[in-house]
Amino acid sequence: MSSTGPIEAGTPSASASRPGRRIDVMIAWFALMGLFFVYAGDAPPSVNEAHYLAKAKNFWNPAWCQQDLFVTSGKAHWVFYWVFGWPTKWWSLSTTAWMGRIVGWGMLAAGLIRLCSALRLPAILAAVVAVIWVAGIEQGNLAGEWVVGGIEAKVPAFGLVLFGIAELLHRRWSRVWLLFGTAAAFHVLTGGWAVVAGAIAFVWLERVRRDRAHSQARFFTPALFAGGAISLLGLIPAVSMSWGASAAESTSAARVYTYFRLSHHLLPSAFHRDWYVRHSMLTLVTLGFLVGQRWLYRRDELASLPQRDAFTALTAFTIGAMLISVCGLFIGMLPAVAPDLAAKLLRFYWFRLADVITPLALGCSVAKVLYVTHVPDAVSRLSFRRRPWGSLRVDARSVVFLASAAIFLSACGLAGWSTWRWMSGGVPISHSNSLLGLRRNADYAEQRQTMQDWINVCRFVRANTPEDAVLLTPRHQQSFKWYAERAEVVNWKDIPQDVVSLREWARRFVEIYPIELSTMRVTIRYDRLRGFRRKYGVNWMVVDRRVVGPQLPLVQVYPNGNERNSTYAIYRLPSISTK
Repeated sequence: MSSTGPIEAGTPSASASRPGRRIDVMIAWFALMGLFFVYAGDAPPSVNEAHYLAKAKNFWNPAWCQQDLFVTSGKAHWVFYWVFGWPTKWWSLSTTAWMGRIVGWGMLAAGLIRLCSALRLPAILAAVVAVIWVAGIEQGNLAGEWVVGGIEAKVPAFGLVLFGIAELLHRRWSRVWLLFGTAAAFHVLTGGWAVVAGAIAFVWLERVRRDRAHSQARFFTPALFAGGAISLLGLIPAVSMSWGASAAESTSAARVYTYFRLSHHLLPSAFHRDWYVRHSMLTLVTLGFLVGQRWLYRRDELASLPQRDAFTALTAFTIGAMLISVCGLFIGMLPAVAPDLAAKLLRFYWFRLADVITPLALGCSVAKVLYVTHVPDAVSRLSFRRRPWGSLRVDARSVVFLASAAIFLSACGLAGWSTWRWMSGGVPISHSNSLLGLRRNADYAEQRQTMQDWINVCRFVRANTPEDAVLLTPRHQQSFKWYAERAEVVNWKDIPQDVVSLREWARRFVEIYPIELSTMRVTIRYDRLRGFRRKYGVNWMVVDRRVVGPQLPLVQVYPNGNERNSTYAIYRLPSISTK
């Protein structure tokens, strides 16, 4: 038997070409796209969109913001910039973002439908999987992960991973490695960890269970090496971020990355206690559903999957993702004894795959239960019968059905509540006070006004400064380049990935936002401002009046005259002495 064994007649894969199936798939795809739009269809930029697309625009037009440290730094996601960045040559960043979202969400939707097909589920049940997936990621993640949102490199990468998992369930390993390798080309860590989890699944399915499956699948195949070759498009740019740096410089950059800037994603000791509680609960429930599938449903209901139990394969891949996360937790103990080594190792987002795959597996399990257990049958089975000693006996399948329905309804409620919460805020998530950390309880009108004030000050900068201008900007914003299309000295969000630029970012950050001011605002000492002017060629400073106060002892450039802006202002830096 080959590693890509034949498809049984009558399976969803074999019937996928029927006209009815095509219609079902199309309806399901549009339903998923509608769900993603309602859940994450804020006006651009969303989280990380300004970060990725600004760099993509500079990739295609190196003259754009060429004085900006971040956009001109090393390009780690070359394939993403090449595939998704070209529209910036003709259209705005917002239009580019929507084009990217449609493609990225479309890949996720198609991948979920393909995964349901591999599980012998109707295409429309991909909506059930999607609701539990997005709610589970948001409410049950350990390290702040997300997938359905704005466009960035990991979105198409996870779309390809979904296709790869679907092929893994059929144990078509050649396709698995090609798809995971292509995912790694877009985002090396997303695809790379999928390869590791896939390898764990391969060992279990094709070696440990070999006496049952009688499999002749080989691990080292031409497809594995071809997938590895494709992944080099993502691996080489990522590895090049450290080229030319000494060991000491690489260690210093890793410490900044892991302990200072991205500890909320990378460092287990920085995770909130409730993150561990919620993720542990999600993990236990998911494992319970996966393990219980074969126990609850008899062979007659799983007879269409002889020797290729899809849920066994899904369980193997899910456990592989969880094992990667467990390794990350052990590495998280190293900072106390080997902080430099820990900083280097923890940079690799050990918890990303489990954060995404665990709720995905739960969604698939719940959808399977709802599909194979008919509602009338489940209700009729739910009979409480007293045993002689007074205890109650409840039909297990009915209980699992009701638990599955409860999980699905809870996911609908959580996803709906999250959507309503952001919609009622009246601003895209990248502008929300809860994300930026200022006046978190501000009402709808205040947040809308703050966002409009920000857009107005950026438009003023764009209209009244030369294209090569460099400005000092508020520390907590992340969309200045998006609206103003001008370079910044530094900001918190835009951290480079190459060693040299990352170290320069850290030096600039503590210089511009000094520790004595809690790294929250720019200093107004004249000697330092003159130094910034000499060093960075910066003449103007955009300030947030909520942080620095209504007036500064500097020349105010904006707002003046009939202009109104209650939140932001622009000041001219003091002149450099000619004496």
